Amino acid sequence: MTETLSPLGRFERILLATDGSGYSDGAIAIADEMATKCDARLYIVSIALDNPGTESLEPTLGAESERLAMGHVAAARERIRHGDCITRVLRDADPARAITEAAEQLRADVIIMGRHGRRGLARWKLGHATEKVVGRAPCPVLVVPESSRMWHRKVLLATDGSRYGDAAAVIAGNIAQLCQLPLAVISAILPSHSRERRQDAQTALDRVLLAMTRLGVSVSSLLAEGRPEQAIVENAAKESADLIIMGSHGRNGLDRILMGSVSERVLNQSNCPVLVARS
Repeated sequence: MTETLSPLGRFERILLATDGSGYSDGAIAIADEMATKCDARLYIVSIALDNPGTESLEPTLGAESERLAMGHVAAARERIRHGDCITRVLRDADPARAITEAAEQLRADVIIMGRHGRRGLARWKLGHATEKVVGRAPCPVLVVPESSRMWHRKVLLATDGSRYGDAAAVIAGNIAQLCQLPLAVISAILPSHSRERRQDAQTALDRVLLAMTRLGVSVSSLLAEGRPEQAIVENAAKESADLIIMGSHGRNGLDRILMGSVSERVLNQSNCPVLVARS
């Protein structure tokens, strides 16, 4: 991959988290293709749940949990064609904490994981561990539905002009260049928004359009009216986009909240992978 001074959209170290369930299938497939395209080092991790209180009563539980996690990374590794690949088993009572700490230690440029895990029983609800990783990660997180594969049609960028939206725009531009794909940019407003707020949304679009044109990216834009998550998901389908990129929070987002409501709803409703950028 062409070197860039910005750490956003530079994918030299990819962290794939798997729990061995079918929910990880899409994440494994995309991690393999992405690592190959970016000539990146791929780390595959799985969590051996560590519960000292339970293990004191049943000492074999820890060994069994580690054996299962080793089987998960081994099964994922068998599906990976990319050569530069390292597997690791992490022990922790909190899978999200283990993944985010590993991303920090390994200096990962992106975390790739499934939308649900083994505990993801509700069909449309984001998995608890995935939600916590998105909220705590030191890098962008690519959340992948189980049937998804690598994008090849179009990238959809959602922006509201916030610093989170700007971070997403940088990543979107780099991915569009790398994959030689067109980019659709959307900003959403509500009927109740003031004229000033509408102008802010249009200004955010114009700023991204100018930046992408300078990069040589084929780009289009839309100022949509309606609930932001609905506008993003519906226009992704309309544009045949197979990757959505957006910030973890919006203009009114509070950093102390793990994840903004719009990004959470898009993650729940999207049929394609969603890359969530942090500022």
